[in-house]
Amino acid sequence: MNSVPTPPAERVRLSWLAPLWGCVLGASWQVTQPQLWRLSAYQLLLGLGLLIALLVLRRRLRPWLSWWLLLASAACCVAGMTGWRAHDYLAQTLPKALETVDLVVEGRIASMLQNTSNGQRWRFEVDQAASGVEGLPPLMELSWYGPYGKELDASQPLIPAWAQGQALRPGQRWRFTVRIKRPHGARNPHGFDYELLAWEQGVQATGYVRDQPAPQWLEQGASYRLQRWRQWLRDRIRGQTSQLQQWFPALEPQRQQAAMGVVAALAVGDQQAIERNDWALFRQTGVSHLMSISGLHITMFAWLAALLVGRLWRLSATACRWLPAPRVALLAGVLLAAAYAMFSGWGLPAQRTVCMLAVVAALQWLGVRWPWPCVWLLALAVVLVADPWALWQAGFWLSFVAVGVLLATDNRAASPGEQSAEGGFSSKWASKLAALWREQWLISLALAPLALLLFGQVSIVGLLANLIAIPWVTLVVTPLALLAALVPVAAAGAAAAMLPLMALLQWLAQLPWAVWALPQPAWWASVLAIVAGLLLIAPLPWRLRLASAGLALPALCWPVQWPQWGEFELLAADIGQGNAVVISTAGRRMLYDAGPQYSRNSDAGERVLLPLMAAQGLRLNAMLLSHRDLDHTGGALAVKAAQPGLKVMGSSSVVDDAPLAALAPVQLCTQGQRWQWEGVDFEVLHPPAGDAWLNGRKFKPNFASCVLRIRSASGRVALLTGDIEAAQEQQLLQSGQMTAVDWLLVPHHGSKTSSTPAWVQSLRPRWAVVQAGYLNRFGHPVAEVSQRYVAAGTSLVLQDGCGAALWSSAKPLDLQCERQRQPRYWDVHARPVKAMESGTP
Repeated sequence: MNSVPTPPAERVRLSWLAPLWGCVLGASWQVTQPQLWRLSAYQLLLGLGLLIALLVLRRRLRPWLSWWLLLASAACCVAGMTGWRAHDYLAQTLPKALETVDLVVEGRIASMLQNTSNGQRWRFEVDQAASGVEGLPPLMELSWYGPYGKELDASQPLIPAWAQGQALRPGQRWRFTVRIKRPHGARNPHGFDYELLAWEQGVQATGYVRDQPAPQWLEQGASYRLQRWRQWLRDRIRGQTSQLQQWFPALEPQRQQAAMGVVAALAVGDQQAIERNDWALFRQTGVSHLMSISGLHITMFAWLAALLVGRLWRLSATACRWLPAPRVALLAGVLLAAAYAMFSGWGLPAQRTVCMLAVVAALQWLGVRWPWPCVWLLALAVVLVADPWALWQAGFWLSFVAVGVLLATDNRAASPGEQSAEGGFSSKWASKLAALWREQWLISLALAPLALLLFGQVSIVGLLANLIAIPWVTLVVTPLALLAALVPVAAAGAAAAMLPLMALLQWLAQLPWAVWALPQPAWWASVLAIVAGLLLIAPLPWRLRLASAGLALPALCWPVQWPQWGEFELLAADIGQGNAVVISTAGRRMLYDAGPQYSRNSDAGERVLLPLMAAQGLRLNAMLLSHRDLDHTGGALAVKAAQPGLKVMGSSSVVDDAPLAALAPVQLCTQGQRWQWEGVDFEVLHPPAGDAWLNGRKFKPNFASCVLRIRSASGRVALLTGDIEAAQEQQLLQSGQMTAVDWLLVPHHGSKTSSTPAWVQSLRPRWAVVQAGYLNRFGHPVAEVSQRYVAAGTSLVLQDGCGAALWSSAKPLDLQCERQRQPRYWDVHARPVKAMESGTP
């Protein structure tokens, strides 16, 4: 049989596939390394890749051998460059000696200022530091905190007392006295990695400005003009709240602020303007990607820009002879989309979208007609070479799978500019609506398995919500928000347009089947589910597509993990300064404390505990709050709202606390209470009934912390102590109830007021977990307490270096730290358990 010769263009396209796949594989391999190799190893790897490429170019080799060598060459080059970049970045890590000490720095405000509940936050580019200070990173994130405990109006520009009556603006040059530390975030299973985000954005220090000595303003400066424009537009938008109040005087101020916050987020990328409750609403209805500067907004902006510029260009015959209108539309679409992305803050999703648009536009400009998989692969390779660490971002996977679905289901695969040139605008309106519906349900179907893998849940109402919200937000709300730069009242118009949409979303979110949550399955089951979703939308016979749905069954039926009968597990969540421990038996679960409240709009329940429980398929049967302090009850209301049927227990301070009234009814925890779950015994050891145990001392919430002891059928014991202090420890020891334990939640986060020598020597825990924030302002745990536990033979687990800590009574000698279970080389905080055992703080 005679072989059909491959056209020249086809050979060129196939030859490009090898290095493109090599770029993807090289980046994927390097960013998943648990530890970095030596710098010389990456330099050798890069050199090896270049030598292989030179060999292929200089020698005539068999086609299949050239293909594999090109793949290996690209993989070695990209992996070597990525590792080299990682070493260069780690070399700028803030030295430990410079953490939490007063430093004098000079530099410029390098970003739009973000208003928080009690201050402001901004990026600061360091020009120089005080003499003798070396190793200071070039970019840090600073905060100014107002009066402690006083909520500030986030809708008004803030002027610190030390700012000499002048509002802070991008480009200003200041001399600050700061206290900084390395970026640190929580590390929980399936949780958000803040340290990776800081890594990608080049931020290597976070801290705050000291009021004394007073900061000194040096000059305004002409740099960061774009950031000043963004801040000007945001302030102009917020100033239109009064206009919205005039239009809707009967509307609650909270709803007005919510709508105006969305407008600010869409115009300038100020996501902090959206309240926490509104973000929860958008996630439940599957439209959160619309309420920030997403790839969809930028793509639609490029399409509209190409349409408008192309039509205007065709009005001039001279201009068309100089440069064809389709090319002008193509160029304008990409350039204006890039400008919009930069004005909106140049976030990572925006960067990826502009990169993809530029790749597709370049192919169209050159007249290259590649099949959609090749176009998709080229865009993927370009993005990963520029930002390899995007592979760890959920948004990266969602956006690229969505783009792949659109390319696969659109046979034209034309650019925005060329599509707009085909036919009349009015004749295409009906087909555009039909195409929008088709694309939306295809993307929703394909992304559902991926959403379950990444988030542990999928919005059932998301298809309907997105069908309405996508055109409304993209074609109505966002243009009005941007028009506010010319006509201020347009911001109020955009907010007014958001009000009916938000009302619809609230109705959808209240439906009992709005969100479908499942435990996150193993990786192989997730891959099968994703393949099933892609096959369901593929152009295949319907019987084959229906049969492929069976591949998703392992992920959809993935069982929730439970301990064996008579045993229990403890998961100490990484929540910073506070307590939050999930207790699991063979059939039930309890939450001991609910973590801290981080700010007016953020708490551990919303940010950590609910996503953690959703990812693992956890439903709580009970919640026990040791006492009312905000670092123990800050997330309680969010947890209760998400799981309203759970039973709540707490000390008297919890029962009597007015802000926690929504938890009612709350059962008072009292010494002597006992119950058993699946062969595991639970007993409350403190506080006793009445108040005689206070011995005349003034009551403090810490004193009445609920102390819970858990004993497995095999005799393993765990003790959770809240914030009891030395006097309560002594009372418990004198009661004769205290014996050696296997696992201990260290009282009061390792404060000097607790963990007395008698307490430590009597309990002699095998594991002692300290739930305290990284370099917290209280100094927890104090060195004296840490040394006391280590001297008693205890393995001291400091959560800032461990992350979430999982311990099982069935395996008492093993404790799993999330930072060691999933090591990542950009994690500068991980400390092995061996170092903790030796007493290294």
